[in-house]
Amino acid sequence: MPDRFDVIVAGAGPAGAQCARDLAQRGYDVVVLEAEAEADFPRQSNKSTAGTFPSMMASFGVPDEVVMNYTDDVVLESPNDHYVQHQPGAVLEFAEFKRWLVREGREQGATYRFDARANAPIMADGTISGVRYAGDEEVYADIVVDATGPAAPLAKELGVSDLQRDHQAIGVEWEMEGVEMDHPEYADLTNTMMLRLDHTYAPGGYSWIFHTGGDTAKVGLCYIQNESHEQYGRDGASIDDYLHQWLDEDPRFADAERITDKQQHRGSAHIQMPGKLCTDGFMAVGDTVPTIDPLWGEGIHKGMKSGRMAAITADRCFTEADPDTSAEAMSVYSKLWHSEVAPRMRERLLMTELLYLTPNERYDTLMEDLRGADGDTLAKVNAGNVRAMMRLLHVRDVGLLAKFARERLGERSS
Repeated sequence: MPDRFDVIVAGAGPAGAQCARDLAQRGYDVVVLEAEAEADFPRQSNKSTAGTFPSMMASFGVPDEVVMNYTDDVVLESPNDHYVQHQPGAVLEFAEFKRWLVREGREQGATYRFDARANAPIMADGTISGVRYAGDEEVYADIVVDATGPAAPLAKELGVSDLQRDHQAIGVEWEMEGVEMDHPEYADLTNTMMLRLDHTYAPGGYSWIFHTGGDTAKVGLCYIQNESHEQYGRDGASIDDYLHQWLDEDPRFADAERITDKQQHRGSAHIQMPGKLCTDGFMAVGDTVPTIDPLWGEGIHKGMKSGRMAAITADRCFTEADPDTSAEAMSVYSKLWHSEVAPRMRERLLMTELLYLTPNERYDTLMEDLRGADGDTLAKVNAGNVRAMMRLLHVRDVGLLAKFARERLGERSS
């Protein structure tokens, strides 16, 4: 008899593991295929800064044991100024968090198979019916969920993935000790998550310091290799060159060293609108879609929400009077994704492009504008409220807006 389950989930990241956890809790027979070996998990996929907010912690019952540090504020830095917003958060120990999700899923009854890289979909009459993994192993199910991230071997084969190279962001992060969290020339970063807008160190992106307790912090940067990076970047400079430059020039790192027993984290994600999200018997979740927040890069909460929406969709398909996994039935997931996972995604992407196109001197003015705005302006902008964003624009931004419009029209015409 063929190896069969109700649902196959490819990938044990936050999106896939949460999807499996929810499905198993509902009593479904679900198997998770994870490419890494269990003894090392997660070694290759430990790539998240893992900053998140209380809404995620409460929604998914995340325990204190996987939290490195609870933070009180978010700090935005420009080259010569800063803005502080009270916003409680949590910096997770990402590897422990992923292992906790696996334990949770297993306790609910999910089956996990490690060393089980998903290779290709198994098709029957033009519809996915299973997954070939670990070379020539096969497993079958009524519904398959691709949570493998940008690799997306199943979604690409089914024409669901539309990840575009020119929208790919790359990042690098070190865990460091000896960081001066309260340097007199900067904002106090004790118990904060700091994001710095400065093309000197992250052309076309941003850098960060997330306090993890004492004199330790997660320190890194990311950017999209787009027109902003080309305009503000240095010829031939790599992402490591920019990180080393920041560490060499910022006095907060004068006595800091990388924690040697911690991995260097490298990762990538796509900042773009998704194409298709599902088809007959199939859904894509997490970074396969992609799901990452375009403005500030937070991906854990949105990834887990996408996994939960996929589980809700599967449950609905299975519990209909006549179980139905057709593309029409699966389209519930697409509606839930756009309404619950990433509402106003298009507006947020537009704001993201404008933000990273802005020159350094305008970032300094932005800090002044935020201090002068009402307390919830940043929250509204972050939620995709165009009217709130317009309140932060100046007359001198007309040239920037015109340039942005010309570039978008050029992309459409091409």
